[in-house]
Amino acid sequence: MIIETSRLRLRPVEAEDVGSLFAIYGDPQTHLFNPRGPLADRAAAQEKLNGWLQEWRDHGFGHWAIARSHKPEEIIGFGGLGVREGYENHRVFLGYRFATSAWGKGLATEFASASLNTGFEKLGITRISATVRENHLASQRVLQKIGMEKVGFEGDPLHGIGSYLYRQTDRRLLR
Repeated sequence: MIIETSRLRLRPVEAEDVGSLFAIYGDPQTHLFNPRGPLADRAAAQEKLNGWLQEWRDHGFGHWAIARSHKPEEIIGFGGLGVREGYENHRVFLGYRFATSAWGKGLATEFASASLNTGFEKLGITRISATVRENHLASQRVLQKIGMEKVGFEGDPLHGIGSYLYRQTDRRLLR
């Protein structure tokens, strides 16, 4: 499932994406708000990628490799919709991470909006959630811009900082 927006091209992740995944997820700057820190090595990136490939096989959706429309060969981020086991109704979560070169351009908002629309309109998902660290104001703004509502807070005593829970329900169900 390939998705095109005005500036982005999203395609399902592929086995060959491991180098780009490690470049983005191994960068300490992209993990400023993640207490687990960046991926340590290419093997950790391969493990994460394998999980994303399995998402597509299990659910028919998952993480996309994100590129600019005019440079589809240059991956600038990864993100998508994933099922988190152990949550009420196996909640579907939105997540994303962009290379620092893509920050501050509205691309996360464009990606997140396209992801919600795809989830609701093409995949028939009725509710999509997201978590964001309480000190990650930029991502909170992205979620608010796309219409997600802050509905709770999840503490994290191990790392001393918690995450806000955001949720969006398919508005077509409210009509």
